[in-house]
Amino acid sequence: MAMTAKLSLPIIDLSSPDRLSTANSIRQACVEYGFFYLVNHGVNEDFMKQVFEHSAKFFSLPLQHKMNLILVHFPKMIQKRATRYIGPLTDKTSVRLNQWPCDGIHFLCPHFFFSCNDTLELLPNWIPTMESFILENTVRFITLQINVLLIICLRSADENHFEKIGALSIPKVFLRLLHYPGLLISELGSREEKYGASPHTDYGMITLLLTNGVPGLQGQEVQNFKL
Repeated sequence: MAMTAKLSLPIIDLSSPDRLSTANSIRQACVEYGFFYLVNHGVNEDFMKQVFEHSAKFFSLPLQHKMNLILVHFPKMIQKRATRYIGPLTDKTSVRLNQWPCDGIHFLCPHFFFSCNDTLELLPNWIPTMESFILENTVRFITLQINVLLIICLRSADENHFEKIGALSIPKVFLRLLHYPGLLISELGSREEKYGASPHTDYGMITLLLTNGVPGLQGQEVQNFKL
């Protein structure tokens, strides 16, 4: 892949007692970069490791078992946005380059899994772990903190504004477990660009990205961003 300049992203400390300063730092990071690192977020590292282990177990299953979990029919309450292809921003000829639909799990519809018992039996505690990751331990916990800080940086007097208007009653959260294929040894010397995922923007307001340390993620600078 073509070499790009390294970008030093802001680091946001969620444990800082100076909430106004933290809020302003988040605002500046969003305006100037669109990305930032979170530290001291309070999420248990052992639990995050457990989530990665469960993710790896799923992707190591035989293809036939993974295919059993594809969602084909959607009840009205499930948004099909969660399953759209994510393609390049401008290249209409390669919208599905190295990509496939991201079929999400909606925990309000557990009956989706009744026909997948054979696969789920191979993944004990998988669903409870992912439910906890979304609703209790990580996604909800950090998102609530960031939302409060965003309210502060917008100079609102009420830090509980989103909660009072019901915006957080049923959070619209998608969990996507990603596993991108690596390059073959024979491809390492090639100048041809290879994508695990082609350039895209994410759906929604905030994306929390937890990685296992494998490099390769690239972000486009705000001033160079084009729709």
